[in-house]
Amino acid sequence: MPHKIILDCDPGHDDAVALLLAHGSPEIDLLAVTTVVGNQTLEKVTRNALAIARVANITGIPFAAGCDRPLVRTIENAPDIHGDSGMDGPELPEPTLELDSRHAVDLIIDTVMGHEPNTVTLVPTAGLTNIAMAVRKEPRIAERVKEVVLMGGGYHVGNWSAVAEFNIKIDPEAAHIVFNEKWPLTMVGLDLTHQALATDEVAARITAVGTRPAKFVGELLEFFGEAYKDAQGFDFPPVHDPCAVAYVIDRSVMTTQRVPLDVELTGTLTLGMTVADFRAPAPADCNTSVAVDLDHQKFWDLVVDALQRIGEVEL
Repeated sequence: MPHKIILDCDPGHDDAVALLLAHGSPEIDLLAVTTVVGNQTLEKVTRNALAIARVANITGIPFAAGCDRPLVRTIENAPDIHGDSGMDGPELPEPTLELDSRHAVDLIIDTVMGHEPNTVTLVPTAGLTNIAMAVRKEPRIAERVKEVVLMGGGYHVGNWSAVAEFNIKIDPEAAHIVFNEKWPLTMVGLDLTHQALATDEVAARITAVGTRPAKFVGELLEFFGEAYKDAQGFDFPPVHDPCAVAYVIDRSVMTTQRVPLDVELTGTLTLGMTVADFRAPAPADCNTSVAVDLDHQKFWDLVVDALQRIGEVEL
């Protein structure tokens, strides 16, 4: 049976690839898409999510807008990486899909509570504000969610500070809530996603698909690559967010290690750091893991296959 997921995102170039991978994979049953402030304002990332839906002809799935600010911090966006729109590069079509009338937090709760226990996986690829709010509003979802597979953090590396990754740093209090719930949680962080590079070979494979959605991804990666080179010195851009979706599709796409995790909330230099305790084997009650090594070929095979399955789309 396909894996039932809720994708909570802030599109974002790599969020777009994550959404297309989830939509195109036969191993995923995409139940809902929710948006949250992050790469750009809530209004912009929500419009971007709806534009992606039109690019790939995603219909029959609720899309809902969520929190427009972190729990307690001031808003931080990433225009140096994602541009003024949050998804600069391709020309974005006008959305045709209507937003669900519910707040994203309520859609998450309703979806989890409306399915059998241990059948819905949460896949956040943005700040964790919506997820934290949902589990605070309805604590019962913590015991009903199958697992949380999130893109965020890093056990040895940061990008928004020397030690903190963007998704965690922009709302560390929300991350602290999510990391300390008792649901199974896998952190697909920078240590893993920096291995998911969109090389020239990858770009050529995507171009060869030849469809409008594939061309859209190619244009995303072209802008993303230039932005990453200018901002962080990468020769090829790391495509973070689809790694979390890929892990849900196929566990063999990466190796993981069970390890206690927490989030630093008070350090002057370390705010938002995801702290992994590797000093000893994980205790029996440890419910958190980190992604370690990526099978680069298998990962991009999944992305290309999803684009091929989406096929041509008339705009």
